[in-house]
Amino acid sequence: MDIRLATLSDLNACLALDHDFVTDHVWQMKVHESEYQVSVTFDTIRLPRRMRASYPRNVEQLVENWQKGEGFLIAELDGQVRGYIDMLGDPWQEMGWVVNLAVDRSHRRRGIGSALMRHARQWAREQGLRSVLVEATTKNYPALCFYQKLGFQFSGFNDHYYPSQDIALFFIQQLR
Repeated sequence: MDIRLATLSDLNACLALDHDFVTDHVWQMKVHESEYQVSVTFDTIRLPRRMRASYPRNVEQLVENWQKGEGFLIAELDGQVRGYIDMLGDPWQEMGWVVNLAVDRSHRRRGIGSALMRHARQWAREQGLRSVLVEATTKNYPALCFYQKLGFQFSGFNDHYYPSQDIALFFIQQLR
């Protein structure tokens, strides 16, 4: 597998990847408010049946992100783009923000996402960034498990974040 910076010719292959996911769990948000306190909890809920969900971002935005010339990496296997990670650097906060991460459905659970993340963290270090932030919807249980497996820590949420009005969960990892 080859991980490298994406070229313009790679973008069509990135757009063609199957970005959707299937899940049998979700993170359910519960808000409890009183006069002096607001508490928010997320419970992992098993769904009665598997659910297919759409990728929450407009992947047409990839061209604009690639033009910024930042941490847009692709994973190539057997001469084909099998996944990509799109990270934007924020020097002011010394943070890399993973805007998009996708591995084609037929090649998931083979280490491609982990390799992309490893190279993206290295890119972030080279840019002088001190942390990496990732996000996922409460419906994307596979991504939530993946980020936690890689050592990312829950750092917050934003209600109605995506165009679909789904909740975004944010996870951060400090770079060493």
